[in-house]
Amino acid sequence: MSCGEPHETDCSEVLDHLYEFLDSEMPDVDRDKFQHHFEECSPCLEKYGLEQAVKKLVKRCCGHDDVPADLRAKVMGRIDLIRSGQTVPEHDVTRAPAAPQES
Repeated sequence: MSCGEPHETDCSEVLDHLYEFLDSEMPDVDRDKFQHHFEECSPCLEKYGLEQAVKKLVKRCCGHDDVPADLRAKVMGRIDLIRSGQTVPEHDVTRAPAAPQES
């Protein structure tokens, strides 16, 4: 999407990194560029407002579900393995082991 107007920061760059902006996961200098872009580009500002509203709605409707403790432990264990450079098992560590079959 582009509004057709020239900007210091291109509309496609802004929209490609919109969630990083929404989640405050970008350097301040980039946030400032994006904020300036939104001030001069109404189509991108509209898209930003829409995505912000959707994000708030999802948080309100789904943000209260607790993650099961065993799943959290398995995921954190896998993250620790990856960070330490160890080999990560190919099987799905989030699934319970299959029950042994009787012969």
